[in-house]
Amino acid sequence: MLATLVPFFDKNMKVCAYSLFSQKENYLLNPELQGSAVLDGSGRVAGLEIIQNVGIDTLSPDSKVFLPVGPVNVFTDIEEQSASMKDRLVLLCDNSIANTEAYQNRLKQLKDSGYELAIMKLPVSDFEHYKEILSLMDYIILDCKRVEVNKAKIYFSHLYPNIRICVGNIENQEMFDHVKDDEAFYLFEGNFYRIPVTKGETVIEPLKVNYLELMNIVNDADYELTKAADIIGRDTALVLSLLEMVNRIAVNSEVTSIRHAAAILGQKELKKWINTVITKELCADRPNEIARVSLLRAKFAECLAPAFGLALKASELFLMGLFSVLDIILNVPLAEALKKVNVSRDIAEALLNHKGELADVYDFLLAYESADWQEVCRILIVKDITIDTVYKAYTEAVCWYKDMFF
Repeated sequence: MLATLVPFFDKNMKVCAYSLFSQKENYLLNPELQGSAVLDGSGRVAGLEIIQNVGIDTLSPDSKVFLPVGPVNVFTDIEEQSASMKDRLVLLCDNSIANTEAYQNRLKQLKDSGYELAIMKLPVSDFEHYKEILSLMDYIILDCKRVEVNKAKIYFSHLYPNIRICVGNIENQEMFDHVKDDEAFYLFEGNFYRIPVTKGETVIEPLKVNYLELMNIVNDADYELTKAADIIGRDTALVLSLLEMVNRIAVNSEVTSIRHAAAILGQKELKKWINTVITKELCADRPNEIARVSLLRAKFAECLAPAFGLALKASELFLMGLFSVLDIILNVPLAEALKKVNVSRDIAEALLNHKGELADVYDFLLAYESADWQEVCRILIVKDITIDTVYKAYTEAVCWYKDMFF
């Protein structure tokens, strides 16, 4: 299975919700499955395990998750499968669910159980036909490429004043600027936005300077472990985090100094730990979504390394994913940001120019993150990688993220 969480944001570009996108098979390899895809996962809501694995509390605080349900699995035991996260889920229907009495009654039952409901992919020609189902909805997602949203808002505000209108498939910043200040629209989604755009200070604070100095040291080909340990000693939070890490891997170890703790980890693991933890610290004054994207990209890239024939480059792929949003974290151009942390030429080439042997993994991450399943499936065919391999790597990444920081 392919599954990812795509963010929805408000007019200030703050992440407020996610929509789960999933696909069970590679339809480029098996196009005949598209006709029967509605029956996939009939006993379970597809992709729900991803939310359970990552832990809904690891997402942006109080954010909702739009969870697609189909004409078959809407009748399954959704209440039992998702009881612990009911208040954060919005069950997302589309026009594959017919406006019949059976579906109306089931949706009423789910709504009475405490779930919010949403609908998408509803053609304008079906608005009147779906009035009974629309009356049950809390949200409607309108594809701004297929629906004239300014006309649709008049229709919905008049007939369904309690429904929240979300504008999807926003292609560029200009289109977003055109609709964002209209009070009729609640949330937004689009390919131009996959990580939050934030505005902050351009001067790097003293503590961040220490962090960047430390990252600069450990990203040298053969850095001095003792020098890194001395810089760690300047920050209490880093010292405590280092000791926690050492205790995980060396039970009952009697650490006598910060240098001793660093030596227990060793040069390779200390480098990985420093880059991971400091990236999270650098994101402390940024939306949680940036840290989530950065860390998930890092681990996902590392887990994909063997599948792309780059097992020996796993550590570099980890850093590539980690630093892929460094421009947003530091609020400087990416080329300048990468110079501050002394990354390898291969990482810089992949992130800046989409070139080099690491670029294939980076391009795959971006397609996967955007739920561009056609491009994802194309790459899988070219690289002879199975969907199960990718799903295992993604699941391992989200579980690592949850275990590491929550």
